[in-house]
Formats: sequence, structure tokens, C-alpha cells
Amino acid sequence: MKLVAIIGYGAIARHVAGVLADRESIRLAGVIGRAGSLDAARAAMGDGVAVVGDICELPTRPDLVLDCAGHSGLIAHGERVLRQGIDLTSVAAGALADDSLRDTLAAAARDGQARLRIAAGAIGGLDVLASAREGGLARVTYRGRKPPASWRGTPAETILDLDRLGAARTHFRGSAREAARLYPKNANVTASIALAGIGFDATEVELVADPACTSNCHELEAEGDFGTFTLRLQGRPLPDNPKSSALTAMSMIHAALSLETPILVA
Repeated sequence: MKLVAIIGYGAIARHVAGVLADRESIRLAGVIGRAGSLDAARAAMGDGVAVVGDICELPTRPDLVLDCAGHSGLIAHGERVLRQGIDLTSVAAGALADDSLRDTLAAAARDGQARLRIAAGAIGGLDVLASAREGGLARVTYRGRKPPASWRGTPAETILDLDRLGAARTHFRGSAREAARLYPKNANVTASIALAGIGFDATEVELVADPACTSNCHELEAEGDFGTFTLRLQGRPLPDNPKSSALTAMSMIHAALSLETPILVA
């Protein structure tokens, strides 16, 4: 029996917990939440799930912790989980644009002899990028396309008239590091690509508001000694939360189920 704990209690965390409840060889060890929100976490996760504010308060030690809470979860709990010698898988790649946090978590992982893994989340092809990097990558470009309404509350509002957009318009061109800073809610995909490939400063990012889009579209292009690579992925949201990527939840489920899989495809 393998034990898995979850950081967070939002849509992705609830979806993952629901899937794990049906597995015989994996059990949910508990949920780690914010100190001031434990009652809300208990209400969201239901009876019978241990809800605590710290990894050390769990009744049983997990084999793996899944950070489904995003940046805040990784910042609040990542170091402590890793120093306990427990492997951690996180959806919060964007938080690692902060060099200081990345160094802190790397040191904690080394000290605890644990490993922090970044889930593929809403994008694919990271295995190709990571492999190609070993031979030499010359260029990596990510283009994120979303309907105009999806860019509300971002700097795009100051650049484009999102209510009257008649054609696709690019509102950001720059590095993955700058994209993570200016568009934190869209940072995880760009950060995952940067970490797998040529880094935050060399990875080129374009963000596009496209009235023809009906879902979030991710486009990834890479060129290097290996050849060229192009990926286009249109992601659907979770049925019960349009702001959460279904593929992100699936990638966390895959991380948990890999504990019971005797043969893994890397």
C-alpha cells in the first residue's frame, strides 16, 4: 500500500483525491492546507480525510506529496516536505522563476535525499525538450492562445480592447521569466518549458488573444541538433471548474499512479 498526501483542496486536488479513492493499492494519507483555512479544506474534502496544516502533523508518513495548490502551496510547504525526505510533485512550475526559491528547494531536496518533480501539467512534449537539451537546443518558442475573455485581469487589458477584438492579436513577446512575472496565472506552462529546455531567459514566449479560440491552445516549437519539433495542444477544463486544466489534474493522477506501475515510459 502506497500513501499519497495532497497540498491544497481546490478543484484539481478534489479531482485527484476522487480518483485515488477508487484505487486499491494507493491510499490518501491526508490533505495539507493553509493554517487559517483548515475548516474550509475539511468541508471541501469530506469526512474521513485527515486535514492538517503541516506535513509533520499527518497521522501517517506519505510516500509522495502532490502539490495541487500552485505557487502558494509550493512556497509554504515545499521545503519542509523535501527536508523530511519525501518526494514532492508540484503543478507550480511558475514559482521556480524565482531563483532564490529554486535554490532553497534544491538544497532541501539534497539535504533530505528527496526529489522535487514538476508535473507536465497542461503542456506536453517536455520529455522531448529535456532530451534535446542534452544534444543542444538552439531555439525554444512557446505561444499561448486564449479567448479574449480569458485574458481579463492581466496586462493584456491595457494593450488590447478585449471586448472588440476582431482578429488574433499578440499582446506579449518576451522571455519566459518576464512572462512568469507579468502573467503569473499563466506562468506554469511557460516555466515548465523553460525548466525542461534552455532556461527562463532564453525561452521565447508569445501570448495571444484570439477570438477564434474556444479553449486554451498551447503551441511549442523547438530547434536544435536533434532536428525540429512542433506541438499544438488544445486543452479542456475540468468539468466542474472552467478555470482548471483537466490535463493538469490528469498529470498529478499519473504521478500518483506511477507509484504502483512496474514499468514506466520515461
